[in-house]
Amino acid sequence: MRIQQGAGAPVMQERRQIINRLRRIEGQIRGIRKMIDDEQPCAEVLMQIAAVKAAVNKTGVIVFQTHFRRCLENTIAEGEREEFVEEVMRLLGKYIS
Repeated sequence: MRIQQGAGAPVMQERRQIINRLRRIEGQIRGIRKMIDDEQPCAEVLMQIAAVKAAVNKTGVIVFQTHFRRCLENTIAEGEREEFVEEVMRLLGKYIS
């Protein structure tokens, strides 16, 4: 998914925040793989998997909010209400299903 461009610095800050979250998730996944290789208890592995799921969900929310904000700004500027509503509903449907 492409995060639409907006007003420079805020977009870069949001992009950095998303990338940092994804890097932490990558580290968590590597940690889980190591836990399995090291035959750690299943309960501990499952706790880490739950943490990864929560982190991925939070990242998805941030991406959606960022996209929504940029689209809303563009819609206000360009007056494309119907297209905006359709896109938001489509994206929300994909995200929550």
